[in-house]
Amino acid sequence: MSSTTPDLSPTAGAARRPLVGGVLAAITGSHLVNDMMQSLILALYPILKGQFQLSFTQIGLITLTYQLTASLFQPLIGLRTDRRPAPYSLPFGMGSTLCGLLLLAYAPTFSLVLVAAMLVGIGSAIFHPESSRIARLASGGRHGLSQSVFQVGGNTGTAIGPLLAAAVIVPNGRTSVAWFAGAALIGIALLTYVSRWYRAHLADVTVSRASPAPVRAATASADSVALPGKVGWIIAVLLILIFSKYFYIAGLSSYYTFFLIQKFGVSVQSAQMHLFAFLLASAAGTLIGGPVGDRIGRKPVIWASILGVAPFALALPYVDLAWTGVLAVIIGFVLSSAFSAILVYAQELMPHRIGTVSGLFFGFAFGMGGLGAAVLGVLADHSSIVQVYQLVSFLPLLGIVAALLPNRR
Repeated sequence: MSSTTPDLSPTAGAARRPLVGGVLAAITGSHLVNDMMQSLILALYPILKGQFQLSFTQIGLITLTYQLTASLFQPLIGLRTDRRPAPYSLPFGMGSTLCGLLLLAYAPTFSLVLVAAMLVGIGSAIFHPESSRIARLASGGRHGLSQSVFQVGGNTGTAIGPLLAAAVIVPNGRTSVAWFAGAALIGIALLTYVSRWYRAHLADVTVSRASPAPVRAATASADSVALPGKVGWIIAVLLILIFSKYFYIAGLSSYYTFFLIQKFGVSVQSAQMHLFAFLLASAAGTLIGGPVGDRIGRKPVIWASILGVAPFALALPYVDLAWTGVLAVIIGFVLSSAFSAILVYAQELMPHRIGTVSGLFFGFAFGMGGLGAAVLGVLADHSSIVQVYQLVSFLPLLGIVAALLPNRR
């Protein structure tokens, strides 16, 4: 962005305010609830496969339906809310996720399972762009930290899902998914509080947009990463990195339980516990990327988190059960630190389009995850899960393209 481009970001004044801990905690807690409910779909795959006699291609189709829905709608919602903020859209989005969860519990056919996945995807599409904007607005200028805290809420929720599935859903059946409606109601309450705060602070957005030109120019200069002509290819590089991360994560997480069952003969509950360990490590790693990026710059974090995981990914398909668990934890921890750094890097490219950028990157991440799950499901049906893991282990090598990113602190 040029140093003469005015900063119309709704968060332009955030650095002049302290970090709003209550709002950040509430939006992080609601992210935990949102992603925990989403991860129940992932944790239900072995049960759904048995009840509906699904192929791996159909399992991948569930992920594709949910994540493609989220992928398509998130950039559009981000663009819309950049132009016209919608504070109370957040509780509505959580309500859509709740409806999807209840339908998932009682769906009598595979088609209705797909409809349930679609409702959850719509809820996710509404939630992520606006909540990411609010996390930045409440950051007090510590953008990397706030995004990491916000992301760790989602990753923690994703990690809890398989644990709850092993403890509650596996022994009690698929209909016990409906018991988690209470968590959705808690999420709606938290988001109603956040929405009220956001609506009350929309006046700050107006003030920051009306700030004198010299102030806007100075802010834009400080946040400037590149000239406008270079923004497009920098965004393209960041999206390649998102592709390598989420296509690989789709293969690792969507089929991890099946991989362990097929290769090592473990029980469903044991496989769920291994998945929980991987996802918990991912949550812990998420907390690292943003604050470290605030201190040393985004590029080193992006470089190390994606390319740095390649040796572990390449070794994973060939080791025994114990080392599989260890390597999966390392991969989850290291690789998950990338997204917060990538997202903040992109937001600093276009600080006047926070919702659009957030929607684009969340949407692309969801889309790559869904596409990866579908493509790898087809490959698994025609070969084996082990061969799929061998194939996707090369994807983190794409982290080398991070060398093309401009350096900045």
